[in-house]
Amino acid sequence: MFTRRKPSRAKHRSAERRTGVVRKVLRHRVFVSAAAVVFALGTASSASAAIINTDDPTPQEQLAAEIVAEAGSTDRQWDQVDTMDSILPVKEQSAPEAEKPEAAEVPVEEETTEETTDDSSDDSGTTVDISAECSDYSGNQAIGCTMTLDHGWDMSEFQCLVDLWNRESGWDESAYNSGSGAYGIPQSLPGDKMAANGDDWETNPATQIAWGLDYINGTYGSPCDAWSHSESTGWY
Repeated sequence: MFTRRKPSRAKHRSAERRTGVVRKVLRHRVFVSAAAVVFALGTASSASAAIINTDDPTPQEQLAAEIVAEAGSTDRQWDQVDTMDSILPVKEQSAPEAEKPEAAEVPVEEETTEETTDDSSDDSGTTVDISAECSDYSGNQAIGCTMTLDHGWDMSEFQCLVDLWNRESGWDESAYNSGSGAYGIPQSLPGDKMAANGDDWETNPATQIAWGLDYINGTYGSPCDAWSHSESTGWY
């Protein structure tokens, strides 16, 4: 009768070691496969180099390198998967702002000056509205012409006045006769008589002319009568 012999203790231990090695290999295989999938190294050689970095690898490390090389040589099916559209909400682009119209230019109003026939003023700043009939004259004579017409005399009377006061003062409001003391355009004697028509009688030709016309009107009646007297006597 054949009697089955029990395995020796040495053989039993050898079997346990082989079982342990197989378990370690399986664990390494699972770990290495997971590492190969996660990191997706480009080639089997680079993957195995990443796992084994020693000059004298153990049998387990060599087996792991073979598994990595085998995994790297297989077709990567995930490369064939179509690219998925993004599931994130797309931010709507706001429409470009319309260009703001440029502000319309506000027309600048040109300053206008009222046209008048006033083109003469005296030294004190007094302005006299010159009559259109006196447009041929200027300065003090234009003032005298206008004031003569205002007294109710015509242009012929004013011509007599021109001749009279040309002889007396040359129509200069500051004319002074040192021999007699007569002063101003009408050669008032003395000059301060003209203060009856204004305190500015020394400098304002209009004040002097106003006094002279009042004097002629009261003494001779008209400029031409005063001129005739002056022609006959040399004074008026």
